[in-house]
Amino acid sequence: MKFYSTKNKSLQVNLKSAVLQSLPPDNGLYMPLEIPKLSDNFLNNLSSMSFQDIAYEVTRHYLSDDFSGAEIIDIVVAAINFPAPMVTLREGLHVLELWHGPSLAFKDFGARFMATVMGRLVENEREKLTILVATSGDTGGAVAAGFLGVENVEVIILYPKDKVSPLQEKQLTTLGKNITALEIDGTFDDCQKLVKTAFLDKEVNEKYLLSSANSINITRLIPQSFYYFESYKQLEQRDTPVNFCIPSGNFGNLTAGLLAKRMGLPVHRFIAATNANDIVPQYLDSGEYKPRPSTPTISNAMDVGDPSNFRRMEDLYANDWDNMKKDIVGYTYTDQQTKGAVKEVFDKYTYVMDPHGAVGYLAAIEYDQSYPQEQTIILETAHPAKFLPVMNPILGDIDVPERLAILKDKVKVAVELSTSFESFKEWLLFRS
Repeated sequence: MKFYSTKNKSLQVNLKSAVLQSLPPDNGLYMPLEIPKLSDNFLNNLSSMSFQDIAYEVTRHYLSDDFSGAEIIDIVVAAINFPAPMVTLREGLHVLELWHGPSLAFKDFGARFMATVMGRLVENEREKLTILVATSGDTGGAVAAGFLGVENVEVIILYPKDKVSPLQEKQLTTLGKNITALEIDGTFDDCQKLVKTAFLDKEVNEKYLLSSANSINITRLIPQSFYYFESYKQLEQRDTPVNFCIPSGNFGNLTAGLLAKRMGLPVHRFIAATNANDIVPQYLDSGEYKPRPSTPTISNAMDVGDPSNFRRMEDLYANDWDNMKKDIVGYTYTDQQTKGAVKEVFDKYTYVMDPHGAVGYLAAIEYDQSYPQEQTIILETAHPAKFLPVMNPILGDIDVPERLAILKDKVKVAVELSTSFESFKEWLLFRS
Protein backbone atom coordinates (compact mmCIF):
# COMPACT_ATOMS: atom_id res chain seq x y z
CA MET A 1 0.00 0.00 0.00
CA LYS A 2 1.11 3.54 -0.72
CA PHE A 3 0.84 6.47 1.70
CA TYR A 4 0.45 10.12 0.74
CA SER A 5 1.07 13.46 2.43
CA THR A 6 -1.96 15.39 3.66
CA LYS A 7 -0.37 18.46 2.05
CA ASN A 8 0.17 16.87 -1.35
CA LYS A 9 -1.63 13.71 -2.42
CA SER A 10 0.80 13.18 -5.30
CA LEU A 11 3.65 12.81 -2.78
CA GLN A 12 3.40 9.05 -2.23
CA VAL A 13 5.73 6.55 -0.54
CA ASN A 14 5.75 2.88 0.46
CA LEU A 15 5.16 1.57 3.99
CA LYS A 16 8.84 1.53 4.96
CA SER A 17 9.34 5.17 4.00
CA ALA A 18 6.13 6.28 5.70
CA VAL A 19 7.01 4.47 8.92
CA LEU A 20 10.69 5.35 9.14
CA GLN A 21 10.34 8.94 7.91
CA SER A 22 7.25 9.53 10.08
CA LEU A 23 6.74 13.00 8.57
CA PRO A 24 6.71 13.78 4.83
CA PRO A 25 9.30 16.34 3.71
CA ASP A 26 6.52 18.90 3.22
CA ASN A 27 5.60 18.63 6.93
CA GLY A 28 2.23 17.04 6.22
CA LEU A 29 1.15 13.71 7.71
CA TYR A 30 1.04 10.35 5.95
CA MET A 31 -2.31 8.75 5.18
CA PRO A 32 -3.10 5.46 3.43
CA LEU A 33 -3.83 6.00 -0.26
CA GLU A 34 -6.80 3.67 0.08
CA ILE A 35 -8.67 2.88 3.28
CA PRO A 36 -9.60 -0.79 2.89
CA LYS A 37 -13.25 -1.79 3.10
CA LEU A 38 -13.65 -4.90 5.23
CA SER A 39 -16.07 -7.57 4.10
CA ASP A 40 -19.59 -7.95 5.45
CA ASN A 41 -18.67 -11.52 6.34
CA PHE A 42 -15.88 -10.26 8.63
CA LEU A 43 -18.11 -7.70 10.31
CA ASN A 44 -20.97 -10.16 10.76
CA ASN A 45 -18.69 -12.74 12.37
CA LEU A 46 -16.80 -10.54 14.83
CA SER A 47 -18.34 -12.35 17.79
CA SER A 48 -16.63 -15.61 16.84
CA MET A 49 -13.19 -14.02 16.37
CA SER A 50 -10.38 -13.51 18.86
CA PHE A 51 -8.83 -10.08 19.36
CA GLN A 52 -5.74 -11.26 17.47
CA ASP A 53 -7.89 -12.58 14.61
CA ILE A 54 -9.48 -9.14 14.29
CA ALA A 55 -6.10 -7.41 14.46
CA TYR A 56 -4.71 -9.68 11.74
CA GLU A 57 -7.63 -9.05 9.40
CA VAL A 58 -7.26 -5.27 9.73
CA THR A 59 -3.45 -5.34 9.54
CA ARG A 60 -3.13 -7.49 6.44
CA HIS A 61 -4.94 -4.91 4.33
CA TYR A 62 -2.27 -2.34 5.17
CA LEU A 63 0.89 -4.47 5.39
CA SER A 64 0.47 -7.30 2.88
CA ASP A 65 2.61 -5.58 0.22
CA ASP A 66 5.54 -5.52 2.63
CA PHE A 67 5.16 -8.62 4.82
CA SER A 68 4.03 -12.19 4.24
CA GLY A 69 0.93 -13.56 5.94
CA ALA A 70 3.10 -15.44 8.42
CA GLU A 71 5.09 -12.31 9.22
CA ILE A 72 1.90 -10.32 9.81
CA ILE A 73 0.67 -13.03 12.18
CA ASP A 74 3.97 -12.82 14.07
CA ILE A 75 3.65 -9.02 14.32
CA VAL A 76 0.11 -9.23 15.67
CA VAL A 77 0.91 -12.02 18.14
CA ALA A 78 3.93 -10.11 19.48
CA ALA A 79 2.11 -6.79 19.80
CA ILE A 80 -1.48 -7.61 20.74
CA ASN A 81 -1.05 -10.04 23.64
CA PHE A 82 -3.24 -8.38 26.27
CA PRO A 83 -7.02 -7.85 26.36
CA ALA A 84 -9.34 -4.87 25.92
CA PRO A 85 -12.35 -5.84 28.08
CA MET A 86 -15.56 -3.86 28.17
CA VAL A 87 -17.48 -3.08 31.38
CA THR A 88 -21.14 -2.08 31.32
CA LEU A 89 -22.01 0.64 33.85
CA ARG A 90 -25.68 0.60 32.96
CA GLU A 91 -27.83 -0.16 29.95
CA GLY A 92 -26.51 1.85 27.02
CA LEU A 93 -23.32 3.04 28.77
CA HIS A 94 -20.11 1.03 28.59
CA VAL A 95 -16.42 1.48 29.40
CA LEU A 96 -13.70 -0.04 27.22
CA GLU A 97 -10.63 -0.65 29.38
CA LEU A 98 -7.54 0.01 27.29
CA TRP A 99 -5.01 -0.06 30.14
CA HIS A 100 -4.21 -3.77 30.42
CA GLY A 101 -0.88 -3.52 28.57
CA PRO A 102 2.65 -3.17 29.99
CA SER A 103 2.53 0.59 30.71
CA LEU A 104 -1.14 0.57 31.78
CA ALA A 105 -2.24 2.95 29.01
CA PHE A 106 -4.03 2.63 25.67
CA LYS A 107 -0.89 3.69 23.86
CA ASP A 108 0.60 0.24 24.49
CA PHE A 109 -1.37 -0.99 21.47
CA GLY A 110 0.25 1.47 19.09
CA ALA A 111 3.70 1.46 20.68
CA ARG A 112 4.12 -2.33 20.71
CA PHE A 113 2.80 -2.70 17.18
CA MET A 114 5.07 0.07 15.95
CA ALA A 115 8.11 -1.35 17.74
CA THR A 116 7.52 -4.77 16.17
CA VAL A 117 7.02 -3.36 12.66
CA MET A 118 9.98 -0.98 12.90
CA GLY A 119 12.22 -3.69 14.29
CA ARG A 120 11.52 -5.80 11.21
CA LEU A 121 11.95 -2.90 8.81
CA VAL A 122 15.41 -1.98 10.14
CA GLU A 123 16.80 -5.41 10.99
CA ASN A 124 19.04 -5.36 7.88
CA GLU A 125 19.93 -1.67 8.10
CA ARG A 126 23.53 -0.77 8.98
CA GLU A 127 22.52 2.53 10.57
CA LYS A 128 20.82 2.66 13.95
CA LEU A 129 17.25 4.02 13.95
CA THR A 130 16.64 6.89 16.39
CA ILE A 131 13.08 7.36 17.59
CA LEU A 132 12.13 10.87 18.72
CA VAL A 133 8.91 11.06 20.69
CA ALA A 134 7.12 13.83 22.58
CA THR A 135 4.82 12.85 25.41
CA SER A 136 2.16 14.54 27.52
CA GLY A 137 2.22 11.54 29.84
CA ASP A 138 1.27 8.10 28.55
CA THR A 139 2.94 7.95 25.12
CA GLY A 140 6.43 8.04 26.60
CA GLY A 141 5.84 5.16 28.99
CA ALA A 142 4.24 3.01 26.32
CA VAL A 143 7.00 3.73 23.80
CA ALA A 144 9.71 3.09 26.39
CA ALA A 145 8.16 -0.27 27.28
CA GLY A 146 7.53 -1.19 23.65
CA PHE A 147 11.01 -0.39 22.34
CA LEU A 148 13.09 -1.39 25.38
CA GLY A 149 15.87 -3.66 24.18
CA VAL A 150 14.85 -3.60 20.49
CA GLU A 151 18.06 -4.10 18.52
CA ASN A 152 19.38 -1.32 16.31
CA VAL A 153 16.85 1.18 17.72
CA GLU A 154 17.30 3.94 20.30
CA VAL A 155 14.50 6.05 21.76
CA ILE A 156 14.71 9.69 22.88
CA ILE A 157 11.64 10.83 24.84
CA LEU A 158 10.85 14.53 25.35
CA TYR A 159 8.45 15.32 28.18
CA PRO A 160 7.32 18.62 29.80
CA LYS A 161 8.86 19.36 33.19
CA ASP A 162 6.41 19.13 36.13
CA LYS A 163 3.49 18.34 33.80
CA VAL A 164 3.35 14.54 34.00
CA SER A 165 2.41 12.54 37.08
CA PRO A 166 5.26 11.17 39.26
CA LEU A 167 4.61 7.56 38.22
CA GLN A 168 4.35 8.53 34.55
CA GLU A 169 7.72 10.25 34.87
CA LYS A 170 9.30 7.17 36.44
CA GLN A 171 8.06 5.08 33.50
CA LEU A 172 10.05 7.33 31.17
CA THR A 173 13.19 7.93 33.17
CA THR A 174 14.19 4.70 34.92
CA LEU A 175 14.64 2.10 32.18
CA GLY A 176 18.06 3.03 30.79
CA LYS A 177 19.49 0.78 28.05
CA ASN A 178 18.31 2.21 24.71
CA ILE A 179 15.87 4.70 26.30
CA THR A 180 16.87 8.33 27.00
CA ALA A 181 14.58 10.92 28.61
CA LEU A 182 14.77 14.69 28.02
CA GLU A 183 12.98 16.90 30.54
CA ILE A 184 11.89 20.02 28.63
CA ASP A 185 11.16 23.22 30.56
CA GLY A 186 7.90 23.88 28.70
CA THR A 187 4.65 22.27 27.58
CA PHE A 188 3.81 19.21 25.51
CA ASP A 189 3.33 21.50 22.51
CA ASP A 190 6.92 22.70 22.96
CA CYS A 191 8.12 19.08 23.03
CA GLN A 192 6.12 18.24 19.93
CA LYS A 193 7.48 21.31 18.11
CA LEU A 194 11.07 20.28 18.90
CA VAL A 195 10.44 16.80 17.47
CA LYS A 196 8.82 18.10 14.30
CA THR A 197 11.56 20.69 13.76
CA ALA A 198 14.25 18.03 14.14
CA PHE A 199 12.69 16.00 11.34
CA LEU A 200 13.06 18.98 9.00
CA ASP A 201 16.61 19.93 10.03
CA LYS A 202 19.30 18.97 7.50
CA GLU A 203 22.20 18.60 9.94
CA VAL A 204 20.24 16.45 12.37
CA ASN A 205 19.09 14.19 9.55
CA GLU A 206 22.64 13.82 8.24
CA LYS A 207 23.69 12.40 11.60
CA TYR A 208 20.60 10.34 12.47
CA LEU A 209 18.18 7.98 10.78
CA LEU A 210 15.12 9.50 12.45
CA SER A 211 11.61 8.24 13.05
CA SER A 212 8.84 9.13 15.45
CA ALA A 213 6.64 7.10 17.78
CA ASN A 214 4.06 9.84 18.25
CA SER A 215 0.70 9.51 16.57
CA ILE A 216 2.13 11.53 13.69
CA ASN A 217 3.44 8.08 12.66
CA ILE A 218 0.82 6.14 10.73
CA THR A 219 1.74 2.83 12.41
CA ARG A 220 0.42 4.24 15.68
CA LEU A 221 -3.06 4.67 14.20
CA ILE A 222 -3.47 1.31 12.46
CA PRO A 223 -3.37 -0.78 15.68
CA GLN A 224 -5.50 1.73 17.57
CA SER A 225 -8.31 0.92 15.17
CA PHE A 226 -8.26 -2.72 16.35
CA TYR A 227 -10.02 -2.13 19.64
CA TYR A 228 -12.95 -0.31 18.07
CA PHE A 229 -13.81 -3.59 16.36
CA GLU A 230 -13.01 -5.55 19.53
CA SER A 231 -15.38 -3.43 21.65
CA TYR A 232 -18.18 -3.61 19.08
CA LYS A 233 -17.77 -7.39 19.19
CA GLN A 234 -18.46 -7.37 22.93
CA LEU A 235 -21.80 -5.54 22.68
CA GLU A 236 -24.76 -7.76 23.49
CA GLN A 237 -27.20 -5.48 21.66
CA ARG A 238 -26.35 -3.84 18.35
CA ASP A 239 -29.82 -2.82 17.24
CA THR A 240 -29.45 0.77 18.49
CA PRO A 241 -26.92 3.35 17.21
CA VAL A 242 -23.43 2.84 18.69
CA ASN A 243 -21.24 5.83 19.61
CA PHE A 244 -17.67 6.03 20.87
CA CYS A 245 -16.72 8.68 23.42
CA ILE A 246 -13.00 9.45 23.28
CA PRO A 247 -11.02 11.52 25.81
CA SER A 248 -8.97 13.53 23.34
CA GLY A 249 -5.67 15.43 23.30
CA ASN A 250 -3.65 14.92 20.12
CA PHE A 251 -6.69 13.21 18.50
CA GLY A 252 -4.83 10.13 17.28
CA ASN A 253 -7.26 7.86 19.11
CA LEU A 254 -10.30 9.48 17.53
CA THR A 255 -8.64 9.47 14.10
CA ALA A 256 -8.06 5.72 14.46
CA GLY A 257 -11.78 5.38 15.14
CA LEU A 258 -12.54 7.31 11.97
CA LEU A 259 -10.37 4.80 10.06
CA ALA A 260 -12.35 1.95 11.63
CA LYS A 261 -15.59 3.60 10.51
CA ARG A 262 -14.26 4.04 6.97
CA MET A 263 -13.27 0.35 7.00
CA GLY A 264 -16.89 -0.53 7.64
CA LEU A 265 -17.49 -0.55 11.39
CA PRO A 266 -21.04 0.76 11.91
CA VAL A 267 -20.23 3.70 14.20
CA HIS A 268 -23.03 6.23 14.51
CA ARG A 269 -21.07 9.10 16.04
CA PHE A 270 -17.79 9.99 17.76
CA ILE A 271 -17.91 12.12 20.90
CA ALA A 272 -14.71 14.13 21.39
CA ALA A 273 -14.29 14.80 25.11
CA THR A 274 -11.71 17.44 26.05
CA ASN A 275 -10.51 19.32 29.10
CA ALA A 276 -9.76 23.07 28.98
CA ASN A 277 -7.80 22.45 25.76
CA ASP A 278 -10.95 22.55 23.67
CA ILE A 279 -9.56 23.54 20.28
CA VAL A 280 -11.43 20.87 18.33
CA PRO A 281 -14.83 21.30 20.07
CA GLN A 282 -14.54 25.02 19.32
CA TYR A 283 -13.79 24.18 15.69
CA LEU A 284 -16.85 21.93 15.52
CA ASP A 285 -18.94 24.82 16.86
CA SER A 286 -17.50 27.63 14.74
CA GLY A 287 -15.71 26.13 11.72
CA GLU A 288 -12.53 27.99 12.74
CA TYR A 289 -9.42 26.15 13.88
CA LYS A 290 -7.59 28.30 16.42
CA PRO A 291 -4.66 26.52 18.10
CA ARG A 292 -3.24 28.11 21.25
CA PRO A 293 -0.73 27.29 24.00
CA SER A 294 -1.92 24.33 26.02
CA THR A 295 -3.40 24.75 29.51
CA PRO A 296 -2.26 22.40 32.32
CA THR A 297 -5.05 20.24 33.76
CA ILE A 298 -5.46 17.15 35.95
CA SER A 299 -6.10 15.11 32.77
CA ASN A 300 -2.58 15.93 31.64
CA ALA A 301 -2.29 13.50 28.71
CA MET A 302 -4.93 15.62 26.96
CA ASP A 303 -3.12 18.93 27.45
CA VAL A 304 -2.55 19.68 23.76
CA GLY A 305 -3.11 23.09 22.22
CA ASP A 306 -2.48 22.20 18.56
CA PRO A 307 -3.51 18.57 17.92
CA SER A 308 -1.41 17.06 15.13
CA ASN A 309 -4.07 14.63 14.00
CA PHE A 310 -6.57 17.37 13.30
CA ARG A 311 -4.87 17.57 9.88
CA ARG A 312 -5.73 13.94 9.24
CA MET A 313 -9.30 14.59 10.35
CA GLU A 314 -9.54 17.45 7.87
CA ASP A 315 -8.10 15.22 5.17
CA LEU A 316 -10.62 12.44 5.83
CA TYR A 317 -13.46 14.95 5.41
CA ALA A 318 -11.85 16.84 2.52
CA ASN A 319 -11.92 19.99 4.70
CA ASP A 320 -15.72 19.81 4.80
CA TRP A 321 -16.76 21.18 8.20
CA ASP A 322 -20.43 20.30 7.75
CA ASN A 323 -19.67 16.63 7.05
CA MET A 324 -17.25 16.38 9.97
CA LYS A 325 -19.93 17.76 12.31
CA LYS A 326 -22.29 14.97 11.25
CA ASP A 327 -19.90 12.34 12.58
CA ILE A 328 -18.20 14.13 15.49
CA VAL A 329 -19.53 16.17 18.39
CA GLY A 330 -17.32 17.85 20.97
CA TYR A 331 -17.63 18.69 24.67
CA THR A 332 -15.26 20.32 27.17
CA TYR A 333 -15.03 20.19 30.97
CA THR A 334 -13.17 21.81 33.85
CA ASP A 335 -10.94 20.11 36.41
CA GLN A 336 -13.61 20.59 39.05
CA GLN A 337 -16.19 18.83 36.88
CA THR A 338 -13.69 16.06 36.21
CA LYS A 339 -13.10 15.47 39.93
CA GLY A 340 -16.85 15.37 40.47
CA ALA A 341 -17.21 12.78 37.72
CA VAL A 342 -14.56 10.51 39.29
CA LYS A 343 -16.57 10.51 42.54
CA GLU A 344 -19.92 10.13 40.78
CA VAL A 345 -18.81 7.07 38.81
CA PHE A 346 -17.48 5.45 41.98
CA ASP A 347 -20.57 6.28 44.04
CA LYS A 348 -23.02 5.12 41.35
CA TYR A 349 -21.23 2.12 39.90
CA THR A 350 -18.39 1.27 42.34
CA TYR A 351 -16.05 1.79 39.40
CA VAL A 352 -12.73 3.64 39.60
CA MET A 353 -12.18 5.82 36.55
CA ASP A 354 -9.07 7.89 35.85
CA PRO A 355 -9.26 11.67 35.18
CA HIS A 356 -9.18 11.19 31.39
CA GLY A 357 -11.93 8.61 31.38
CA ALA A 358 -13.91 10.87 33.71
CA VAL A 359 -13.88 13.61 31.06
CA GLY A 360 -15.22 10.98 28.66
CA TYR A 361 -17.93 10.01 31.14
CA LEU A 362 -19.11 13.61 31.41
CA ALA A 363 -19.34 13.92 27.63
CA ALA A 364 -21.17 10.61 27.29
CA ILE A 365 -23.74 11.64 29.92
CA GLU A 366 -24.29 15.05 28.32
CA TYR A 367 -24.71 13.47 24.89
CA ASP A 368 -27.12 10.88 26.33
CA GLN A 369 -29.44 13.64 27.54
CA SER A 370 -30.16 14.52 23.90
CA TYR A 371 -30.00 10.98 22.46
CA PRO A 372 -31.17 8.57 25.17
CA GLN A 373 -32.05 5.77 22.74
CA GLU A 374 -28.44 5.32 21.62
CA GLN A 375 -25.58 3.51 23.36
CA THR A 376 -22.10 4.82 24.01
CA ILE A 377 -18.73 3.19 24.66
CA ILE A 378 -16.32 5.36 26.67
CA LEU A 379 -12.65 4.70 25.99
CA GLU A 380 -10.90 4.43 29.37
CA THR A 381 -7.37 5.23 28.36
CA ALA A 382 -5.18 4.74 31.44
CA HIS A 383 -5.14 2.99 34.80
CA PRO A 384 -6.26 5.39 37.56
CA ALA A 385 -3.22 4.49 39.72
CA LYS A 386 -1.03 6.45 37.31
CA PHE A 387 -2.63 9.63 38.71
CA LEU A 388 -2.44 9.20 42.49
CA PRO A 389 -2.06 12.94 43.29
CA VAL A 390 -5.47 13.46 41.66
CA MET A 391 -7.22 10.21 42.58
CA ASN A 392 -6.35 9.76 46.26
CA PRO A 393 -7.81 13.09 47.49
CA ILE A 394 -11.10 12.18 45.77
CA LEU A 395 -11.48 8.48 46.62
CA GLY A 396 -8.88 7.83 49.29
CA ASP A 397 -5.92 5.55 48.67
CA ILE A 398 -6.58 3.45 45.56
CA ASP A 399 -4.87 0.18 44.72
CA VAL A 400 -1.58 0.43 42.82
CA PRO A 401 -0.61 -2.46 40.53
CA GLU A 402 2.75 -4.02 41.31
CA ARG A 403 4.27 -2.94 38.00
CA LEU A 404 3.70 0.70 39.03
CA ALA A 405 4.47 0.29 42.72
CA ILE A 406 7.99 -0.96 42.00
CA LEU A 407 8.80 2.33 40.22
CA LYS A 408 8.46 4.43 43.36
CA ASP A 409 12.02 3.93 44.62
CA LYS A 410 13.76 3.84 41.24
CA VAL A 411 16.11 6.69 40.42
CA LYS A 412 15.03 9.18 37.76
CA VAL A 413 17.62 9.83 35.03
CA ALA A 414 16.80 12.69 32.63
CA VAL A 415 18.60 15.43 30.72
CA GLU A 416 17.17 18.91 31.37
CA LEU A 417 16.80 21.18 28.34
CA SER A 418 15.04 24.43 27.46
CA THR A 419 12.45 24.81 24.70
CA SER A 420 15.10 26.23 22.34
CA PHE A 421 15.55 24.11 19.23
CA GLU A 422 19.19 25.19 19.03
CA SER A 423 19.76 23.76 22.49
CA PHE A 424 18.06 20.50 21.54
CA LYS A 425 19.95 20.33 18.24
CA GLU A 426 23.28 20.93 19.95
CA TRP A 427 22.54 18.09 22.38
CA LEU A 428 21.66 15.77 19.49
CA LEU A 429 24.73 16.63 17.44
CA PHE A 430 27.35 16.64 20.19
CA ARG A 431 26.15 14.23 22.88
CA SER A 432 28.64 11.55 23.82
